[in-house]
Amino acid sequence: MRHQAQASSGKPDQMAMKSDIRIRPVCLTTVVAVLLLSTLSVGWAGERAVWEDTPLAAIAPLVEGHCFDCHDDTAKGGLNLQTLAWNPRDARSLETWIKIHDRVASGEMPPQSKDLPMDKREALLAVLDEALFEADMAEVRAKGRGPLRRLTREEYENNLRHLLELPHLDIVDRLPEDRTSLGFSRAATTLDMSRVHLEAYLDAAEAALREAVASGVSPREQTHYRAVGTDLFPKVLAHGGAETMFFAKNGKMVSISNGDLKKIHESGKRDPDLEMALFRSATWPYYGYPRGFQAKHDGAYRVRFSARAVRQVRDFRLLPATESVPMTFRARQPSKADVSGDVRATGGLMDILPARSVFETVIQLKAGEVFEYSLLGLPVPHPITSHGGPLYYDFPPMPAEGHLGVAFQWLEVDGPMAPESWPPPSHQVLFDDLPIRDTTPEANLPVEVVSRHPKVDAKRLFQRFASTAVGRSVSDSAQEAFLKLIHDRLNTGAPFAEAMLTGYTAFLGSGHFLYLPEPEGKGDDVQFAIAARLSHFLWNSPPDRALRRHAAEGQMRDPGTLRGEVDRLIADDRFERFVRQFTDEWLDLNQVRRDLPDIRLYPEYRKDDYLVESMERETRAFFTAMIRDNLPAAVVVDAEFIYVNDRLARHYGLPPVSGSAMRQVKLADSSPYGGLLTAASIMKITANGTITSPVLRGAWIMKHLIGDPPPRPPPSVPAVEPDIRGAKTIRDILALHRNSKTCSACHARFDPVGFALENFDIMGAWRDRYRGLEKGHLVTGIDRAGHRFEYRVAQEVEASGRLRTGEAFKDIRDLKEIFASKPRQLAKNLLHQFTLYSTGTPVRYADRRGIDEILDQCEPNGYRVRDLLHGLIKSAIFCGYPPHTDQRAKKI
Repeated sequence: MRHQAQASSGKPDQMAMKSDIRIRPVCLTTVVAVLLLSTLSVGWAGERAVWEDTPLAAIAPLVEGHCFDCHDDTAKGGLNLQTLAWNPRDARSLETWIKIHDRVASGEMPPQSKDLPMDKREALLAVLDEALFEADMAEVRAKGRGPLRRLTREEYENNLRHLLELPHLDIVDRLPEDRTSLGFSRAATTLDMSRVHLEAYLDAAEAALREAVASGVSPREQTHYRAVGTDLFPKVLAHGGAETMFFAKNGKMVSISNGDLKKIHESGKRDPDLEMALFRSATWPYYGYPRGFQAKHDGAYRVRFSARAVRQVRDFRLLPATESVPMTFRARQPSKADVSGDVRATGGLMDILPARSVFETVIQLKAGEVFEYSLLGLPVPHPITSHGGPLYYDFPPMPAEGHLGVAFQWLEVDGPMAPESWPPPSHQVLFDDLPIRDTTPEANLPVEVVSRHPKVDAKRLFQRFASTAVGRSVSDSAQEAFLKLIHDRLNTGAPFAEAMLTGYTAFLGSGHFLYLPEPEGKGDDVQFAIAARLSHFLWNSPPDRALRRHAAEGQMRDPGTLRGEVDRLIADDRFERFVRQFTDEWLDLNQVRRDLPDIRLYPEYRKDDYLVESMERETRAFFTAMIRDNLPAAVVVDAEFIYVNDRLARHYGLPPVSGSAMRQVKLADSSPYGGLLTAASIMKITANGTITSPVLRGAWIMKHLIGDPPPRPPPSVPAVEPDIRGAKTIRDILALHRNSKTCSACHARFDPVGFALENFDIMGAWRDRYRGLEKGHLVTGIDRAGHRFEYRVAQEVEASGRLRTGEAFKDIRDLKEIFASKPRQLAKNLLHQFTLYSTGTPVRYADRRGIDEILDQCEPNGYRVRDLLHGLIKSAIFCGYPPHTDQRAKKI
């Protein structure tokens, strides 16, 4: 770590009270002795609690003496301890007692340390902890740790891709969006199954199966397309005029009119020495695809092209660029500038170099689609209308070094790419080696599958398909209903393939495929349940052959086997699925494009999609390194390095780097960056595009990164309205909340954290002053899209504060030191997030001792993140609690 924690202390006793007290199994004789002494000292209250004849009887006098003054029939805070029963079989009652335990442990109840001395507090917590643990563990052993979890729609798509060997299958949009709980879509309690869900899953399964069938008796013919000269672009100019795109030869612009273009196309002759030079990003209004190409079929297409990075200087001349230009392709319908349908990046990122080079990539297209050049990080023309006149476009003024762009010399497309064998592997999953022949025009499938013994083949194929789908053998009794569906269709004269698809579809919509089993008990079922849980955790897909072999051999609870398999899964490319999904939900990265920047206040961010995309990639790269490099949990809040590319280096004010690829860069000790806490993506997600709110940022950080979520605000409290004039700072506005007794206690939890982050603007760049529209020093200019702008630099940012636990800080660097000095809390939060994501059930009370054991094991090495994963995965929380062997009756 860069910093040593040196937070200034507040009141030592108060700080001790506010820190969580870790409760471990203790000698209850000692506890009872303490409680007897406390009983003598406080005496008996006039009212008796209703839980005296329960496991909590020992603490009844203590609670009566220290808690009834507030929590009697007046029910302060909505809690009446005199009437609160001990009924652990009732979920709401148990939840209330857990809240009581946690608030006493954190020092919130009672709020003054003198009202409950530490020895009595610890004694009370020890009894309450033992009672809660035994009660919740009894529930776990009786009903399981959590309910069965349905696959999310992303997991369902991945499982179909794996089963049918269709790596680019796209059916997720056919399925209803999954609801979230505690930030995750994997919570078992919200992954419900209604009639609407079932119909959607059956529809998606049928669509996937039909896509898996061979498209014909032989592969589709592969077409070759080549574009040179004027065929490289659909017209002679792009939106924005000649400055955005022109044809060139020998580094000079070649003027071509629409009439000239028509003659060129009629002649059939193309000039191979003509380059197409492009200088704008693919943001509306734009269409820029090769002329005359359109995909005839769904599939993968290989694209090769020759290009170089250039600078456009005065009078439309081309010079070699001094840096690379990142680009990708975008698949879309050929609808010109009026974008319609699915527009998506394809082919990956490529850095075009100043020297002419040949590039090759593979793009995914649907039938009827085209693909266009998508240059990243370049300007976009400004559309202008004046008093009802014609629309025209203004391009930003040319920088001193010229406009950066790419000159293309030629482009080739081959596809759709055929599989190495035919029928394709997807078809063989369904029908093995049964022969195929041409079908009739009115048939619903492109081929007919020929079977001499339909019912015999049906049983063999279905048994094979079902066992492949679930990763192990399926009993005859479980297959019976699906085989009956197939036989019924055959008996009515349906073609063999159609009958089989009926049974396959039903199976893919059944609980056998849709739900992940809980690892409970012993035997093969548990082994396969652990394998499935592990693969869906780290790959978002079903177990591969190696995991299934370990399950069949009964090794999935062996610590050595688990460690080796976890490391193997993390090293695999499929681990990227986990990184994407987990960061989308834990860090809300799926919301990073939610709010557009207010161009009145932040004109430099207008249409800078490359910056936003780079922010997202940075955070995923950092989180990947946290696990693969086994970094300490404290890097959540501070690190000595950062991941940047060319655009992010400029954004963070770091020395220039070349190219779009993320690379690790060491930071100066004085840098405010490093860690997720100050990542640009997090700063953008926690702003709204116009202002930064300490309330929103502070609450988000405490919930997602620190693991101390604030309570929900009362519904009657209005949202904070920003002052974009520049007359008042957000600190001035929030003073109303801090001065209100109703609001101050809650805002003290997160406002100070948000204030420390006020030096970061809506996109995470450093600032010393706020911006406004009316007050302050005037700044004018022309933005990257050619718009004139003016805003004002207003009041200075004040980032100091004091946490509710007493530590003071003057800026974000100090706050990082404070947070980093408490790595156990950061590690505990990560474990809680991993637990919910991997098991579908949040950490429950019975899990807490297991969580503490993992933390204790990881403490000597600094709570490293991969170590935390290993600890969780080999624990009973993940692998299932063993059956209860202690037959002694316990009163709960």
